[in-house]
Amino acid sequence: MKKLFTLTALLVCFMVHAQSPKEILYVGTYSTRGSEGVYVLEFDRANGSLKQIQTVSNAKSPSFLAIHPTGNYLYSVNEGAANSGGVSSYTIEPKTGRLTMMNQQSSHGRGPCHIAIDQTGKLAFVSNYGGGTFTVLPIRNDGTLGLATDTLKYEGKGTHPQRQEKAHIHSATVSPNNRFVYVCDLGTDKVYIYEFDKASGKVKPAATPYASVSPGSGPRHIAIHPNGKYLYLVEELTSTVATFALNSKTGALTLLQDNVKTLPADFTGKNTSADIHTDPKGKFLFHSNRGYDALAILSIANDGKVSLIGQQPTEGKTPRNFLVDPKGEYVFAANQDTDNIVVYKLDGKTGKLTPTGTQLNVPSPVCLKLFTVK
Repeated sequence: MKKLFTLTALLVCFMVHAQSPKEILYVGTYSTRGSEGVYVLEFDRANGSLKQIQTVSNAKSPSFLAIHPTGNYLYSVNEGAANSGGVSSYTIEPKTGRLTMMNQQSSHGRGPCHIAIDQTGKLAFVSNYGGGTFTVLPIRNDGTLGLATDTLKYEGKGTHPQRQEKAHIHSATVSPNNRFVYVCDLGTDKVYIYEFDKASGKVKPAATPYASVSPGSGPRHIAIHPNGKYLYLVEELTSTVATFALNSKTGALTLLQDNVKTLPADFTGKNTSADIHTDPKGKFLFHSNRGYDALAILSIANDGKVSLIGQQPTEGKTPRNFLVDPKGEYVFAANQDTDNIVVYKLDGKTGKLTPTGTQLNVPSPVCLKLFTVK
């Protein structure tokens, strides 16, 4: 009987393990220190480990990534392309998560640094930091990219003499209802608000066309609360967060908080902020700081406002992007200048991040995207 019970238990464990879906972590990189392009890693949720299974050759700094809503395709901006940047499309192999490049299109601006896909999978929104442009690329039925349907050129400058000498478009974030896109201009301290037409691929200013933050703040990236009522903005140059109420009907943003500090009060070194995400339940906000080299942990109150509650060092230099696991169990930090990805366990009750001991070397990691193989 005892042997039968043991055999049954082993069989159950084997079946559970066999049925666990494979998870893939895609890593966008800068083409430096031997980087080969886009890295494909397998993530083992049971023990939090990572292993490399593929690299996809791209020598033009495929820095920021986006996954198509169907899970069939992946897209990268090619930030290092000369003159005008580019965008590449890849197929995702269903069973393994491996990538195969399909085609490329111009981003219609220098230094593309961010890409987002609308929820229908018909449009790609590309932000060109160097060129100060925002471009819409259509996505064909086979996942390849078509010629641009719209490109906007921005003018103006801010108060920071080196970083705000002109417009610098840094990201575009699609609203939860897929009606609006929020475009961050680091150069003019504005978040532009557009409605978009999925059929024509054109954008137009919303009834409230933009929201402003304090001069010299430098809008960079956005996170939207899981309830869709609040929007959080990285203010790169001041290492702070802005909180907005989001009107889902009009797309308008109403400022609730500006310049919320994300650094310790006694820190006096140089720092710029980079990325921002909430946990899946909307209890905590995480924010990466480069210079102090840590993830700031902020609590989110019922009214959407945030307050700083802690810091987690990233065990490396220049944490650019990071990723909060959609299941709320792990956080992955990409340290650009020390070539390492670090895995943390996330405590859903306290927001605390605990290093798992897992680190993987990847040259100049910039962007992380997690994908579950079908």
